[in-house]
Amino acid sequence: MGYALPMRNYDIIIVGAGHGGAQAAIYLRQWGFTGSIALIGDEPELPYERPPLSKDYLAGDKSFERILIRPAAFWQERAITLLPSTRIAALDPAAKTMTSADGQAFTYGTMIWATGGTPKRLGCPGEGLAGVHVVRNRTEVDAMTAELPSVRNVVVIGGGYIGLEAAAVLRKFGKAVTLVEAQNRVLSRVAGEPISRFYEAEHRAQGVDIRLNSGVAAIEGENWVTGVRLSDGILLPAEIVIVGIGIDAATAPLQAAGLASANGVDVDAFCRTSDPFIYAIGDCAAHENAFAGGQRLRVESVQNAHDQASCAVKAILGQPEPYRAMPWFWSNQYDLKLQTVGLSVGYDETVLRGDPDSRSFSLIYLRQGRVVALDCVNATRDYVQGRKLVEAGATIDPDRLADTSMPLKEML
Repeated sequence: MGYALPMRNYDIIIVGAGHGGAQAAIYLRQWGFTGSIALIGDEPELPYERPPLSKDYLAGDKSFERILIRPAAFWQERAITLLPSTRIAALDPAAKTMTSADGQAFTYGTMIWATGGTPKRLGCPGEGLAGVHVVRNRTEVDAMTAELPSVRNVVVIGGGYIGLEAAAVLRKFGKAVTLVEAQNRVLSRVAGEPISRFYEAEHRAQGVDIRLNSGVAAIEGENWVTGVRLSDGILLPAEIVIVGIGIDAATAPLQAAGLASANGVDVDAFCRTSDPFIYAIGDCAAHENAFAGGQRLRVESVQNAHDQASCAVKAILGQPEPYRAMPWFWSNQYDLKLQTVGLSVGYDETVLRGDPDSRSFSLIYLRQGRVVALDCVNATRDYVQGRKLVEAGATIDPDRLADTSMPLKEML
């Protein structure tokens, strides 16, 4: 005979124990909240940093302990209840209750939804074979790392930051790497063509075989992957396949409960959803962003997760401040440090500042004559100084922007 697990009650429940969720719990205690807090995560580990998974952690340069957001004692000392290996499957906003996939039941006063995203799938035959991985959590990366010693050929599917970062690490390990990208250039969703062509050239110089305009028809093998069949019939040998083609917002329970959502769950300027007792932050939250001309979108970055955590907690504590944080991103590949500030959404002009052949340059994005973003490759000074131009929405003659003899800070 079955029986129901007892209901667990918390003043604030945070669903999702990544950067946004963990930071929200930290801010609540830091800013004086004394009620009960539960931090629910679907992984077994303590909250940890996700970006190093495709960089320092995969490369073996950082241990798992070094990418923990806080040690175990931190959460205990602040009476933040961690509930790992728990996936919320359904919620009833009217009753302020939720249930997990394993039957646990919870009630909340206020909820913060911070679940991030789930990796997009290829939707082709063979994607469930052993040896096919995504770079989204520690378990996946640990499994991949354990397999690598016996691997010669790796196929990386997806030419975004995750795919390129993984390719760079795998070349460091001496693996034969082929990168497959469906579009006509890498980074097509996030960067202008000069950045794409620069990174393609760099990866090819490091020995990566880049296949552009290439679709995947199937992943082949019996029990373990042996190759990737492209749409044109070419078979690429592989003992490991890494799929990095983006994420879908992890918001199914919110959608099923009737909250307003399209590409992610919709939030207002204070990170509130259409239910006043449910907030959403991070990769899963679609908000109107001033740096994208007011367009509603999701921003997938640590910066956004942290700053939206701050915004939501301030609103919950009765000190609301609308979200206006400056977007920024970074990517490390080989000896190249790419730093991005602003959002290049809807840009209509770019200005190349510096010489890509020097491996230190910037690409400046303009929208209707105003500076909206910069991609800076090994050009930290431009990144730091360009931030002011983006904040001001500065209108500057493109020839001046391109003049590397003049610091950007002198152009305002």
